[in-house]
Amino acid sequence: MSDQRGPSGARQTMAGTVRSASPVSPPDTGVHTVPELAALLRQLRRREARQQGETPLTYRQLAAKTGWSRGVIGEYFAGNILPPPERFDTLIRLLGASPAEQGALATARDRVEERRRLASPEHPSTGRAGRAVVRSRAGGGRAGTPPARLPVPRQLPPALPGFVGRAAQLAQLDAGCAGHGTPGDGEPTTTLTLSGTAGVGKTTLAVYWAHRVADRFPDGQLYVDLRGFDATGAVVTPAEAVRGFLEALEVPPERIPTHLPAQVGLYRSLLAGRRMLVLLDNARDVEQVRPLLAGSPGCLFLVTSRNRLAGLITAEGARQIAVDLLSTAEAWQLLARRLGPDRLTVEPQAVDEMIERCVRLPLALAVLAARGAAHPTFPLATIVDELRESPRLLDSFDGGDTGTDVQSVFSWSYRNLTPAAARLFRLLGCHPGPDVGLAAAASLAGLPRSQVSRLLAELAHAHLVTEHAPGRFVAHDLLRAYAGELAGSLDPAGDREAAVRRGLDHYVHTAHAAALLLQPGRDPVAPADPLPGVHPEEPTDHGRALAWFTAEYPVLLAAVTHAGRHGFDGHAWQLAWSLVDFLQRRGNWSDLAAAQQAALAGARRAGDRPGQANAHRDLARVLSRLGRVDEAVEHYREALILFGALGDRTGQARTHRAFGAMLDGLGRHAEALGHGQRALALYRAAGHPAGEASARNAVGWAHAQLGEYGPALEHCAQALTLLRPTGDRHGEANTWDSLGFIHDRLGHHRQAVRCYGQALALYRRIGDRYDEADTLARLAETRHTAGDPDGAVRTWRRALDILDDLGHPDAARVRERLNRATTGNAAGD
Repeated sequence: MSDQRGPSGARQTMAGTVRSASPVSPPDTGVHTVPELAALLRQLRRREARQQGETPLTYRQLAAKTGWSRGVIGEYFAGNILPPPERFDTLIRLLGASPAEQGALATARDRVEERRRLASPEHPSTGRAGRAVVRSRAGGGRAGTPPARLPVPRQLPPALPGFVGRAAQLAQLDAGCAGHGTPGDGEPTTTLTLSGTAGVGKTTLAVYWAHRVADRFPDGQLYVDLRGFDATGAVVTPAEAVRGFLEALEVPPERIPTHLPAQVGLYRSLLAGRRMLVLLDNARDVEQVRPLLAGSPGCLFLVTSRNRLAGLITAEGARQIAVDLLSTAEAWQLLARRLGPDRLTVEPQAVDEMIERCVRLPLALAVLAARGAAHPTFPLATIVDELRESPRLLDSFDGGDTGTDVQSVFSWSYRNLTPAAARLFRLLGCHPGPDVGLAAAASLAGLPRSQVSRLLAELAHAHLVTEHAPGRFVAHDLLRAYAGELAGSLDPAGDREAAVRRGLDHYVHTAHAAALLLQPGRDPVAPADPLPGVHPEEPTDHGRALAWFTAEYPVLLAAVTHAGRHGFDGHAWQLAWSLVDFLQRRGNWSDLAAAQQAALAGARRAGDRPGQANAHRDLARVLSRLGRVDEAVEHYREALILFGALGDRTGQARTHRAFGAMLDGLGRHAEALGHGQRALALYRAAGHPAGEASARNAVGWAHAQLGEYGPALEHCAQALTLLRPTGDRHGEANTWDSLGFIHDRLGHHRQAVRCYGQALALYRRIGDRYDEADTLARLAETRHTAGDPDGAVRTWRRALDILDDLGHPDAARVRERLNRATTGNAAGD
């Protein structure tokens, strides 16, 4: 039925007015159901419109006249809800029923209700215990003997003022409620669950939404806090909850059965045929919830829990809705509601840091907001200073009672874990973060993967970790700080140190194997044997090694610092060594520089000369990429001295090779050639074919830069021959790129394009995006010189897209060249 109506003119008062039009169909015959009664209401609505000479009253207009919601009025006219007697009387008067019609319609309504009650023979008549009632109404009388109506409980707690955000979850809740009261939509969802970690705002969201949809459940709303994670451990039993609901429905104490199954049966009978919303808050497990559910499709059950309650999804078909941390925008809105937007606007950096340190956890944000509200004249920066200076992070998030103390709230979840899962949770505080894979967690705990998989599932069930990707688990910073504090107070220092060592052993050994698959020409660094209980991963090919680094490199970067902080300096420089090729291919120069600086510091503390030599060289390489040439030169020289003192020819050779590459980039080609030739001699003396190939390519490239294309071609061709049996795809790609450049300078443009194509295919295969962009830029020059300006422009754009995506400074140079080319093309047109 349409809910549209044009502007209404003047209307007569309808209450008590006798109409000259024909009356509605006699209600005493053929009216047995709510839909049939609704048909009479629609008939009245159409008749009233004809008499007024206008379109029927819209739901909006009726809502304005009655103060009821449009949704519930629509349900009355659709026949989904039987209006309460007082509302029915008001509605038929508004629709112009005569006094005689009002009496007849009221009698029909009572008969419909009586039939509905008789259809459920166990349904008790509460309050008056089935005694007949005689009711008189304005505009007509009625007499009958229907059972007394059940009360309409309104038990929802107050909604939080200024609720913000959660648009996605609200939409999911609305979708889960959509079938209620909508004819033809099939069976509506009867159970929804909100699950999420402690302090994330599940109850706040549930209560807010329940108030928003309360008018869709005219028979009332029931609420119970099941206290599944209460600090006192006083969990509400199903028997206590059911008895509370029976009392809310005014069942006399003497009529409440003694045993739980009979109580549940009576409770479910009372809900049968009714439209009620039941909010079961803070549930501990499925067994606590299941007796409180009923099969009435008109009722909706909303359950909140820190646990997933997977059994409800499996057996009851519940719809699960995850409640995660707030977005940054939502966190800002929460603070703005509590502190005022003007106060946030004048200190944006302080607000950003507050949000970051609260990890966007609503409870933590609310505690800080309360502190700020208590001192409205204090700058927010003072709160941030307190957070920075606090020796214990969680001390800053104590709201003054157990319900608003973040640490206490976390403890209620921790307390329910099995001992093995509790130990694993504590050990996660010994992990560098930001997330952990299944294999690394197994090494950290010194347990088999199959056992750790079950323990992580238990932690995820309790929302103490989140499986944000298949097999990868994350806990936000406040939970990790809580885990670390638990480990510090409950686990012996030796156990914690062993866990840290096992975790670092796992990453060092797996990263070392993966790095050699990425770059087969590298010389291994021979890490020490891992502790018992460590099970390093074993990537079997280049693709799996690249995928492992892609997933783990944020952890590896954190692990370098973590190792140094815990005194495992050898692990620090070996992890940094493993990251070099991967981060170079991604162009992550700043991350690589930080890792190498930490590695060098650790190697110096440990007096590890090979570690220092490797860190000096790799730090020099990244500093040269960052334009810090003078610093890079000093580190290259230090590396050459250390490798020389160690008698490490391949270390010296690799350093000369990298030093020469930097000088080449500075246009100092003759010096670059000298370093390349020294590297070649050292590699040949060491009997290192892969290194010799790399050095020959460097020598060939330097000759080409000096215009000496004959020796350039000769060296690069020899390099290619040496590389093919080694499996060094990166070295092969570099050599094809050199050959492309040489052929371009010789005017062999088609041959140059073919060589560049070979290089690009290999770079893409090994995931080296920076070198791919570098070669694309050279290929664009070749195409432009060969008379293909459109192809050149397309190629420069591909290079620019990659460099922009990497955030690489070379993007400026390529963008300038592309702009000149496009301007030239336009001028030519």
